[in-house]
Amino acid sequence: MSPQDLVQVLRYLPPVTDPNVLVGRGQMDDAAVYRLTDDLAVVQSVDFITPVVDDPYRFGRIAAANALSDIYAMGAQPIFALNLVGFPVKTFPMGVLGEILKGAAHKAAEAGIQILGGHSIEDFEPKYGLSVTGVVHPARIVRNSTARPGDRLILTKPLGLGIITTAGDRAGSDALERAMAAMETLNAAASGAMTDVGVSACTDVTGFGLLGHLYEMVTASGVGAVVTAASVPVLPEAERLASEGIAPAGSHSNLAYLEDRVTWWRAATKTRKLLLSDPQTSGGLLIAVPAAKGRKLVKRLHEAGVAEAVEIGGIVADESSMIKIV
Repeated sequence: MSPQDLVQVLRYLPPVTDPNVLVGRGQMDDAAVYRLTDDLAVVQSVDFITPVVDDPYRFGRIAAANALSDIYAMGAQPIFALNLVGFPVKTFPMGVLGEILKGAAHKAAEAGIQILGGHSIEDFEPKYGLSVTGVVHPARIVRNSTARPGDRLILTKPLGLGIITTAGDRAGSDALERAMAAMETLNAAASGAMTDVGVSACTDVTGFGLLGHLYEMVTASGVGAVVTAASVPVLPEAERLASEGIAPAGSHSNLAYLEDRVTWWRAATKTRKLLLSDPQTSGGLLIAVPAAKGRKLVKRLHEAGVAEAVEIGGIVADESSMIKIV
């Protein structure tokens, strides 16, 4: 669903009034957070997707990593998950679903949790994801609404995942393998480094693309942002594919939604605009960190194995919450 459609439909829902709701839908954050005690809050998220790769086992791994990412973005620890399955039982053998579930279970085990149950329906196309439950101390929640002027912006995975998976075989086997490896990678190490160093705000980059999720962060925080386009990591083959006009529909809808919210440098190409708006599956964390801690965070991320983490810009004072690309 496009950002503009989501904003419109959420207006039908009544406001959340429970004082124990620390993060709800009004904040447009990555997960809901509910306080149980002064020292413990439960973090809840749900995410399911259609296949982005042909291999059912790897699709399960990617879908699980994608669902777990919201918990990591909040600075929380996952504790268990439930399966969400839509499957065309008359079209595919049940072994395909078995491989999806096996891949997800293996990825969940890597995250240190088990999948305890779930719900399934018969559907016209495969859909799979997880409802993930996590925990966090109420004072240690990492929100997307607390970025501050002067913060530096760190991105932990390269962009271009949506473009490469849309291209399929046209991307080439090496590009597809690199994209799958990135999507399978948990954001656990990045989250651990982030919470160790101490940061201002965080979100994960998924369906709204880098700029869409950055826009959520700056509007929620009442600030603006400047992004250095040349610093944003991009999967190499994605640049070529985007220049040939290959991009998912979400890239175009994300870009249209942000038309009046982003200012581009004069020589900005359509290719670069599509890349920065490219919807990601299991994308990286976008972290706002105080400037004094920026280098320390990048160093800690690299030490934790998050090799492609890099600074891409910063947060500025701007009540209109504009994003400037330079």
